[in-house]
Amino acid sequence: MKNIKLIEVPSEIGAGTRGASLGVDAIKIAALDFMSNFFVHFPSEKIQTENNILFEPISSPYAKRVRGICTMYERVSKSVFNTIKNSFFPVVLSGDHSTSGATIAGIKMAKPAARIGVIWIDAHADLHTPYTTPSGNMHGMALATALAEDNIEKSVHELDKETEKYWRHLQNLGGISPKILGEDIVFISLRDFEREEKSLIEKHGMKVITTAEVRRKGPENIVRSVIRYLSDCTDIYISFDVDSLDSSISKGTGTPVSNGLREREVEDLISKFMQNRKICCFEITEVNPTLDKENLMAEIAFNILQRSVNVLMMN
Repeated sequence: MKNIKLIEVPSEIGAGTRGASLGVDAIKIAALDFMSNFFVHFPSEKIQTENNILFEPISSPYAKRVRGICTMYERVSKSVFNTIKNSFFPVVLSGDHSTSGATIAGIKMAKPAARIGVIWIDAHADLHTPYTTPSGNMHGMALATALAEDNIEKSVHELDKETEKYWRHLQNLGGISPKILGEDIVFISLRDFEREEKSLIEKHGMKVITTAEVRRKGPENIVRSVIRYLSDCTDIYISFDVDSLDSSISKGTGTPVSNGLREREVEDLISKFMQNRKICCFEITEVNPTLDKENLMAEIAFNILQRSVNVLMMN
């Protein structure tokens, strides 16, 4: 049986739409509405944010609020590191997806010899860099920090020294770079990405599983093939962005995309993954209740969280 610790990261400085910092509380309110005492059962830590800088002008247009992101990376990676070192399983509830690079860093710092597989359940690849980004929003760059990838071949921007310094800091966090290998990344339900990201997917040989493939083969077969694909990895991290769900149900997130997964498909996928002993960390991200009616997105996220953790507890 695993000892679980919740790490709450209500940060939204990496997103382009406001409101994701309220996602963690929205999930807690969903738990209350379901009369669940889930959040009473586990120790939890709330990471201090830098959301106050949202009121300041942006100094790095190609890596917006990168200085604040660096501070968040330090805090989140340290928390994940300590959690694993103290023999707890980190379940991370984060506002926007930008700090997931810090989650990966924390795992790698706690297990420097580990080969970490990443299961990225997301409509987006999050493989942009400050050199290629169309928006400058750092929640689209998390995997690139873990891969220590600049994608200079596809560069469209020149970086100022300051931005470049912070970007290097993110890549080299913990003195280990890269933290993961491209071939150890599996995307599930990826369907909205730019050609700069596509070139990295091809260059590194990342695995992409479409929504149609999940539907055709069924969650059980997908899980089996992914675990087999990642068989050389010693540890596996799952990152679940709620925009992997179809836009008909994922209204309460900043970047909804059609042709996504159904709630049941995600629940089945994640709870089946959780049965595997290599899973070392689980993250849920990008719930934004300000874009939602009746707190629906948070309720769905809570159902998935609760079922996943229940499976973890039984293993």
